[in-house]
Amino acid sequence: MTPLRVAYVLRVFPKISETFVASELAEVRRRGVEVRILSLRRPAEDVRHEIVARAGLDDLTVYDPREFPIILREFRPQLLHAHFATAATAKARDLAAEIGIPFTFTAHRYDVYEKAPADFADRAAAAGAVVTVSEANLRHIVKAFGVPAARIHVIPCGVDTERFQPDGRRAGPPLIVCVARLVPFKRVELLLEACAILRRRGVEFQCAIVGDGPCRDELETARIRLDLARTVELAGAAEQARVLGWWRRATAAVLPSDSEGMPVSLMEAAACGVPAVATAVGGIPELIEDGVTGFLTTPGDAEGLAGGLERLLRDPDLVARFGAAARLRAEEHFSLPRQVDRLLSVWRGLVGEAER
Repeated sequence: MTPLRVAYVLRVFPKISETFVASELAEVRRRGVEVRILSLRRPAEDVRHEIVARAGLDDLTVYDPREFPIILREFRPQLLHAHFATAATAKARDLAAEIGIPFTFTAHRYDVYEKAPADFADRAAAAGAVVTVSEANLRHIVKAFGVPAARIHVIPCGVDTERFQPDGRRAGPPLIVCVARLVPFKRVELLLEACAILRRRGVEFQCAIVGDGPCRDELETARIRLDLARTVELAGAAEQARVLGWWRRATAAVLPSDSEGMPVSLMEAAACGVPAVATAVGGIPELIEDGVTGFLTTPGDAEGLAGGLERLLRDPDLVARFGAAARLRAEEHFSLPRQVDRLLSVWRGLVGEAER
């Protein structure tokens, strides 16, 4: 089979909080797809995931939009793909129209619920296909924008289950891990409140919050106010190898968000055999099977969050049982090769139609 040639259009690449894009690109390249990356902006962060260099993605990335037409003429892609329905998709639509090839895009969270483009339906109609990461997203896109369900493919971002797997390192006091950007909708302050509740109940544990963002200062203030300085660590942003290390030590994962698409951090936790306590929003109930791989809670409920965590922290047998089920679910439903299989199937169908 002739290799596909796909140009990705991204707002910023690489981005520390968007591991899923780099992982997808690396797996797509591993499958023999020829790739170019058109990034509308350079990254502002110094920290980056080592997979970017390992997969040779830096060398395939162009940052000057004035060079995009030249690159596309030389590369002759068969298809353009964008992540997020906003600026990257708008650019992909324009470029695809100029050179007469199909484009697709993946819609995630903010571009569906918070900052969806006013012409979302038009972008979806122009696209060869729309991909989104959860059934919850699909239902919202159909209801809010009138996009026919038949045009939407639900393909969650995947996790590398060969790399993210348990290694038996857990030791010492139970460890709660939250991997999240420190932004308002993640509601990380609720985790601090839940930790204070657990302390009052005499539960022994440590907690690590891995990530950075504009809410860091207020979370630091809350951590001191709640007397959690010796219990909760604000570990900052971390590249993928360090995140893997945190998951392999974790007893429980937690995510108290008000809104989600399909959080990759919880996929990574599951792949490492870590049960999770998280809010029942967006695609999370499609990822966590309540009472089987973890516990679902109501958004904004610190007591409920603490209750789910306490059940895990006090019961190692439950952690082992839920963790094994979470690992199996990650392998069967969310492995990166499985998701890329589905994405490539969509692309090959479109390219075949366009070339007939």
